[in-house]
Amino acid sequence: VQLVESGGGLVQPGGSLRLSCLGSGFTFSSSYMTWVRQAPGKGLEWLSSVHSDGSNTYYADFVKGRFTISRDNAKNTVYLQMNSLKSEDTALYYCATLQNWTPSDWGQGTQVTVSS
Repeated sequence: VQLVESGGGLVQPGGSLRLSCLGSGFTFSSSYMTWVRQAPGKGLEWLSSVHSDGSNTYYADFVKGRFTISRDNAKNTVYLQMNSLKSEDTALYYCATLQNWTPSDWGQGTQVTVSS
């Protein structure tokens, strides 16, 4: 299993980024997927999850209305569209597969820095 995140970077407060996570080595279209982040000096924080076919999505309350998870199974890719970014969104963002609603396989992460 390999998961490769991309799309992170430096963005100003109020800006947007779209993270991508390309999966390989497993049946992506059958896998529930999730995004998790870790801010400096803090623990892991769940953000959002999506069913294998994209039919259902779930969000942490603090990102509802700002972040959108989606997937393209033809491209083995899950996305996280992040809008209205705040300084407190600065973190390392990971995608992961879900097994019984528990993160199982992880990518290496992509850094998001929100700063003026």
